[in-house]
Formats: sequence, C-alpha cells, structure tokens
Amino acid sequence: MSKNVVITGANRGIGLALAKLFKQQGYKVFGLCRHTSDELDDLGINVITQIDVATDEGIHNMKTSLAGVLIDVLVCNAGILRDEQLAHLNIDTIRQQFEVNALAPLHIVAALQSQLNVGGKVAMITSRMGSIEDNTSGGRYGYRMSKAALNAASMSLSHDLASKEVAVGIYHPGYVQTDMVNHGGDISATESAARIVGLITQLDMSQTGVFKHSNGQVLPW
Repeated sequence: MSKNVVITGANRGIGLALAKLFKQQGYKVFGLCRHTSDELDDLGINVITQIDVATDEGIHNMKTSLAGVLIDVLVCNAGILRDEQLAHLNIDTIRQQFEVNALAPLHIVAALQSQLNVGGKVAMITSRMGSIEDNTSGGRYGYRMSKAALNAASMSLSHDLASKEVAVGIYHPGYVQTDMVNHGGDISATESAARIVGLITQLDMSQTGVFKHSNGQVLPW
C-alpha cells in the first residue's frame, strides 16, 4: 500500500518539486494550494485548492478535503517573504509573515494531528534566517522573526508528538531559485527538494527537533 504525503504550497517552487519527487517514489500525494498551476495539474496527483493556510476558512477546507486520509508525511512548505528594514518598518507585512510562516504551520499540524499515522513524519520548511546566532546582517525583520517563531513551535511539536512516535524535521531548503527570491538562488528547486526528501526519508525519532540545512548540516538556533 502506498503512503500518503500532504504538501502545502504545492503549486510552484519547492512545493511543486517535492510533489514530483514523492509521486516518483510511489507516494499518494495531496498537493494543497490557494490556486493550482498547470505544472501541478500535470502531475496527476490529488490537487486541493482554496487552501489559504493563514485563514480559519482555509484550515477548515483542508480538514474537509482530507477527511479520512491517514498521513504518513506532512510537509508544511507554504511561506512568504517580505522585506522590512529599520528605516522603513512595515508592521503589517511583519504580521502577515507571522500568520503565514509561523502560525499557519502550527495550525495545520494541530488540525491534522489525529490523522498522523504512528511513526509518521512532519517536515517544517523553515529558513536559516530564523537562526539568531547566524544573523550577521540584520534587516528582514518579519521573515527572520516569523521563521524563528516557526523553529520554536517545531521544537515544541517534536516533544508533543513524541508519544505518537511522530518525528519532526526542521529544514532550511538552501538559497533556492524560486519566485520568492526572483530566481536569484544558488540551487534549483529540484535539487533542494531532492535533499529535503532525502532528509525526510532518513528522519526518525533520534533526529526529531533537529534544525538542519538541506545539505545535512546542523544549524544553530
């Protein structure tokens, strides 16, 4: 029997590349997004639209669409990047990033926790920009703060899901050539996704709650 994987933000970028790879590996893939794309539709997976993870309605739609689905791998990938500098601080975009990058993944896991199989896996796609120790350049207040909050929530989840033997991976995907960074990254979404799938495959309870670069390096908090 094939395993089930649920991926948020699956219509493009890393999420789309993850959906492709998991499909190739024989998983039954559920790709969640606000709006689909031709590339996602062409995969022949279960595409679920109208999922705005930052809203109660989106979480309700997700729960309804996934009713009865037992989940082996849950990948919280959806995220946004805005740019705030101290001289041009935008509190609204900071709040928006907290909603999407930090609160939404926690809400997703909480909503689907009863559907996670014993021995299942949760992968949080975060960023090394959420590392306080690694911050050597400042700025990007909303993104840095929201990803640090996501890391903190992921660590708590690694403890709270341990009784069910659900392992939580916390992964920086690398500087990836996606729309988010105007394709200015140094690795492709396909390469990043391959690294992440490899880490998820290796993930077990001995590695739960570890913050890693997609290349396998353990990152500082």
